[in-house]
Amino acid sequence: MRIATLGLLAVLASASGAAAADLDYGYLRGGEDDYAPAAPIDWSGVYVGGHGGYSSAGLGFGNVFQPIVANALRHTTAEEEMNASSFLAARSTHTNATTFGALAGYNMQFDEVVFGIEADYTHFGMSGSSYDRIGRVGDTKDGYLTAVGLEGQARTSIKDYGTIRGRLGYAFGSFLPYVTGGVAVGRATVNDTVAIQNFGYDKATYLSNLKSTTPPAYVNNYGYAHFDGSDPGNGIAAAAVTYGGRKRVTVGGVALGAGLEFALTSNILLRGEYQYVLFNDFKGHSAEINTVRGGAAVKF
Repeated sequence: MRIATLGLLAVLASASGAAAADLDYGYLRGGEDDYAPAAPIDWSGVYVGGHGGYSSAGLGFGNVFQPIVANALRHTTAEEEMNASSFLAARSTHTNATTFGALAGYNMQFDEVVFGIEADYTHFGMSGSSYDRIGRVGDTKDGYLTAVGLEGQARTSIKDYGTIRGRLGYAFGSFLPYVTGGVAVGRATVNDTVAIQNFGYDKATYLSNLKSTTPPAYVNNYGYAHFDGSDPGNGIAAAAVTYGGRKRVTVGGVALGAGLEFALTSNILLRGEYQYVLFNDFKGHSAEINTVRGGAAVKF
């Protein structure tokens, strides 16, 4: 009996080992390809999208008043001796606002390096102005007491601009840091005016009359609405005449920037970007625009 029992146990143990060897636990571990890495992002292709951000612009006015005054007072002692066109100073100013626009581009990828070209449009709609006022009185070589009064107003308004830039980036999976550089073209309006008063009288004759006992000679004068040769100090100058005006101009410059793009999917791209645009010397004006913006695009 004991021998039979031991024999039966040996048979059962052998059968259990064989059954265990035949079991497949793969369904518990999962297939070997269930967690295969995702396909790498292909950055090549055409994309279109939009952007929005915050811009800070420095507007310069240079010597915008100088040519206006020099032309208005040409061949006068006020300009030739007193150099009146140098009196006014237009000071730069800053303005800030939100901006928005659209973008489109094309990328080509070689391994991890991405080359591209991109065009964008930005609605700007900002303006800034500068104001100065000054008066000078002096004796000139012709014996006159000459006075000049100037009041200058300069204004720059930039409606919008576009850029065309090259892009260079290096892909780290779904991330693409990049730099850009190219040209910018915009639409602007400049309005530069100077209100000018220029008047004087023959001081030499006036002083001679004070010393003379004979009937006073006529005191020549110009630029007065009312003048009394016996008391020039109470004369009233004629109203100022305004020169200059408003002009629409197309402005050109350079655009530089850097950013980081993220592929949310293989076709949806998100980005953060800094852009610098410089418009230099348009009718004596200049504009320097710094923008921080975000954007989104669809890649085809």
